[in-house]
Amino acid sequence: MSLFKARDWWSTVLGEKEEFDQGCLCLADVDNSRNGQDKIIVGSFMGYLRIFNPHPVKTGGGPQAEDLLLEVHLRDPVLQVEVGKFVSGSEMLHLAVLHSRKLCVYSVSGTLGNVEHGNQYQIKLMYEHHLQRTACNMTYGPFGAVKGRDLICIQSMDGMLMVFEQESYAFGRFLPGSLLPGPLAYSPRTDSFITVSSCRQVESYKYQVLAFATDADKKQEMEQQKLGSGKRLVVDWTLNIGEQALDICIIPLNQSASSVFVLGERNFFCLKDNGQIRFMKKLDCSPSCFLPYCSVSEGTINTLVGNHNHMLHVYQDVTLKWATQLPHVPVAVRVGCLHDLKGVIVTLSDDGHLQCSYLGTDPSLFQAPKVESRELNYDELDVELKELQKIIKDVKSQGVWPLTEQEDDLKVSAAVSSALDSVSQATNVETGADSVPSITVKITLQNQVVLQKVKLSVYVQPPLQLTCDQFTFDFVAPDMTSIVTFSVYLKKTYTPSELEGNAVVSYSRATGKHVSGIPRVIQCKFRLPLNLICLPGQPSKTASHKLTIDTNKSPVSLLGLFPDFANPSDDDQMNVMGFRLLGGSRVTLLASRTSQRYRIQSERFEDLWLITNELILRLQDHFEKQGTKDFACSFSGCVPLQEYFELIDHHFELRINGEKLEELLSERAVQFRAIQRRLLTRFRDKTPAPLQHLDTLLDGTYKQVIALADAVQENQDRLLQSFAGLKSATHLLILLIRLWQRLSADQTAILEAAFLPLQEDTQELGWEETVDAAVAHLLKTCLSKSSKEQALNLSSQLSVPKDTSRLKKHITLLCDRLAKGGRLCVSTDAAAPQAMVMPGGCTPIPESDLEERSLDDATELFTNHKHLIAEPPVPEVSALQGVLE
Repeated sequence: MSLFKARDWWSTVLGEKEEFDQGCLCLADVDNSRNGQDKIIVGSFMGYLRIFNPHPVKTGGGPQAEDLLLEVHLRDPVLQVEVGKFVSGSEMLHLAVLHSRKLCVYSVSGTLGNVEHGNQYQIKLMYEHHLQRTACNMTYGPFGAVKGRDLICIQSMDGMLMVFEQESYAFGRFLPGSLLPGPLAYSPRTDSFITVSSCRQVESYKYQVLAFATDADKKQEMEQQKLGSGKRLVVDWTLNIGEQALDICIIPLNQSASSVFVLGERNFFCLKDNGQIRFMKKLDCSPSCFLPYCSVSEGTINTLVGNHNHMLHVYQDVTLKWATQLPHVPVAVRVGCLHDLKGVIVTLSDDGHLQCSYLGTDPSLFQAPKVESRELNYDELDVELKELQKIIKDVKSQGVWPLTEQEDDLKVSAAVSSALDSVSQATNVETGADSVPSITVKITLQNQVVLQKVKLSVYVQPPLQLTCDQFTFDFVAPDMTSIVTFSVYLKKTYTPSELEGNAVVSYSRATGKHVSGIPRVIQCKFRLPLNLICLPGQPSKTASHKLTIDTNKSPVSLLGLFPDFANPSDDDQMNVMGFRLLGGSRVTLLASRTSQRYRIQSERFEDLWLITNELILRLQDHFEKQGTKDFACSFSGCVPLQEYFELIDHHFELRINGEKLEELLSERAVQFRAIQRRLLTRFRDKTPAPLQHLDTLLDGTYKQVIALADAVQENQDRLLQSFAGLKSATHLLILLIRLWQRLSADQTAILEAAFLPLQEDTQELGWEETVDAAVAHLLKTCLSKSSKEQALNLSSQLSVPKDTSRLKKHITLLCDRLAKGGRLCVSTDAAAPQAMVMPGGCTPIPESDLEERSLDDATELFTNHKHLIAEPPVPEVSALQGVLE
């Protein structure tokens, strides 16, 4: 059984060779039973009126004799049936039947039966109106906002609207330019009639305009009123839809708005009360009927659309939600509550097939047969289990894909040129320097098998720029080699946070099962030289920020460590060397002759990172070449948290300023569009009116919009620069903590993952809230002191914080926990509380005291146990500074 077939709940065939149309079906509680159950009223062109109350014995069963409540032959063809409050002095529902030359209103009632035949139903004629013109269709409603009763409006074949106030005839008016009648509907909210004329345009006429229109000739008023002639009317609004309409429905959205749905020959339209299009949907098949109704989702409307392909489509606004197949072509569709079953879809075909159906599936009654029982050989199962466990263990040890196989697919290598480019490839730079150097990087790719969709992407830290960062290759045969080159240069005035670049290659390898190939990724890193963003400079005598790195080996000459920055004529470069970054900042490196120390100093804290990292890397490389394996660096000073917090505050302030500027820009843009609309209305007006300085206000608002847009762009540039500086300072802080606490590579990786989670900083997801969540997780798990801390629930939703105080407290607490002996790990037992023991026998600081302590003196807590007082000056450094003076 197909899922997309309408489930037959109850169905029957009406009469023999009878014909029906869209107005011949109606669902309502026509007998006023007040139990909420609808009855099905069907009229035919042969004059038969039938009323059904389905009670199927089983789903999909045929009709029972008691399902047909009433069947009456009215002799005249039935064009349309409706149920409403059509009798004066009564709020009971009555049945209105429209014939070609007559309108009849009946009362339907039932009598309890005393025999097994059940209840008896009969209809009673309440009143009738004989029409002077041939009727086409009708609509009803509380015309003129009357209370407690419904009026009827009939449209004749020659385009005349005849209004009946229940038992009496009110008036008749011709629609202007009417040639053929179209569908007619009444909108209670706007008190207007809506139809589609033969000009293929939707037209709306106010009831008040119809009611107060005077006839053309006063003298012939009575005679023309009898004939139904009236004065031509002025339309309220029109909308050209370009096709003939099949039906119109009015659906109220709420008390203040309603929607007009029009079913065309190829589209269905949803209009506002004033005739503007809310949306339209192009239909793939020729429609036969439709029914809009309110959706369970607020602000949306569902529409049932039947077509000539025996299909019924369910749309939510313009989105197709369901499609079901019917056994006939529906000409009318309704939804009602039958036999305590809500949402039953009732469809009627032109040849009398009446069906009640529902959507969805039937429960499956299939039960799997029992398998034949057999004796189990547990010895064989144990052997098979051990083999499977061995296979799983081997796969886990190799990873999802064996590394050897992946390396054999494609080999990627990167080589950075040993010298800068003789002709710089830098273009559109903003550093302000006379010349910006560039360096060439060469990437080599060598495949062993045929590969598909090979793409190389290269990434460097901003503001470094690549001449080309995307490459594609076509390895159609094995053992092919491809080489690409590109240049790297500094584009803007600030310093990048890293000099490492990353080349990522994505490709697909075809297999027997996967013709399109299995996607794989391989990457290769390369390091750019320091002289790409730095030039030799004069050493600075004084600096605001200083760091001292201790080593366990004799000091090395800076001239040998940095030969690319050496000046042979300067003998002082043995122990002191100056660097000038292309952004303008200066960094000085000092080496002690006897105390195995190196000092790095600069006016900007974040600029210390690159020189410090380069110094440690070159020292490690120097001693490795000499065969020394026990070389180590350490840091015994204070962790510079205060300087780090200042950078965090500056970055967060720029983020907040960016939000405020964007909100202000949005307000000015709304104001600018509102002024434009006002001016456009003034210019379109046929009677010129003074501008009242709207042009001056428009010009001033335009200048504000341009200025705010420039301010947003400037703030964004400053935010990028601040984020790069913050990342540099974060790298430096992690390095100092690693040297201070002698962290392993795994512990350092955990710190980097917590403090450097983002490559880009956005307004939606910023650095502050991300790092705060990561650090709070570390404090809750591996650095927790008690089970009470482990029970704390962290927020699962990240949002922009009000300030940075909470983040700074968490970072301070993290350093304190590390100083007390805590260690970072991500294993399953990371949540176990650890014994915090302060090295050197110092008493641990209570956590409550730590939280209340001012952040200004927080850095004084993090000194090594060998130096509990301020860091002593380096005599050799002081002497060198005296020489420089």
